[in-house]
Amino acid sequence: MEQPDLLRVTASLLLVVGLLLALAWAARRGGWLRAATGRGGLRVSASQRLGARASLAIVEVEDARLVLGITAQQITLLHTLPPRGDAPDAAEGAARTFPDALGRAVTRR
Repeated sequence: MEQPDLLRVTASLLLVVGLLLALAWAARRGGWLRAATGRGGLRVSASQRLGARASLAIVEVEDARLVLGITAQQITLLHTLPPRGDAPDAAEGAARTFPDALGRAVTRR
């Protein structure tokens, strides 16, 4: 193999590896790669980013829904909601968005 061929193969290999790393990074940032949910009675039903390192999440546990504040240093329980079946407005059947669920959680306090 001549020197230009070796350089071309090396550059192509680096390009392919770089492309794979960029696609993996984009998939992770875009939320396309998620762990299987529903294992062990724990499921994240909604989440909302509040900034670079903070977010809110509604986590469904076996007998309750928890509103959690999440930062880089800690996770704080903000409110406990009843399970979906016990909620008075569960009969509506309409899909709720995170801001609606958060507004309901805050007004119930």
